[in-house]
Amino acid sequence: MSGEPFCRCTHTALSPQGDIYVSDGYWNARVHKYAPDGRLLLSWGKPGTGPGEFNLPHNICCDADGLVYVADRESHRIQIFDGEGRYIRQINNLHRPCGLAITPGSCPCLLVGELGPYLAVNRATPNLGPRLSILANDGTLLNRLGHEKPSTEPGAFVAPHSVALDSHGDLYVGEVIANDWLSVFPDTPRPDYLRRMQKFVRVKA
Repeated sequence: MSGEPFCRCTHTALSPQGDIYVSDGYWNARVHKYAPDGRLLLSWGKPGTGPGEFNLPHNICCDADGLVYVADRESHRIQIFDGEGRYIRQINNLHRPCGLAITPGSCPCLLVGELGPYLAVNRATPNLGPRLSILANDGTLLNRLGHEKPSTEPGAFVAPHSVALDSHGDLYVGEVIANDWLSVFPDTPRPDYLRRMQKFVRVKA
């Protein structure tokens, strides 16, 4: 929690101007902005739950206007900043947002990978994921992908950890194993690793 770059970086994002933003979570609570030539321009954030504070910034992306979106995972929200780190607003009603991607254009949609309720106190709670949520830019829920409970079946999720879009609008979701596998899947031996990527093809109306 020194605030200095870096502790354990979680993701990077490229702005339309070519600046590089780095989310620095896991024992840090900062976002760092770099010029294209690698010069550190500024950093912002500190531990906490208030505006501009972070409780594990886990992913980051920029939209076409240069706004910066940060998945503040353990505060269950996405915070939105301008390119100089000034807080604008936040999107709530998420559950441990982990993966984050944004569609191109001036009115983007957010694609958010949300981890499930794996703690003993909320494991049986419905409607918390794991899932992939599709949100309008104002936070309005448009759709959700996944099953009600964790599953390794196609189209379901265990721990959607990374989200990306390609130039065709197809969606890729990378997953890692749930740390408490046996509590979630008590009748299934724990694999050495669960590393998989699922592809969802864009369907044009």
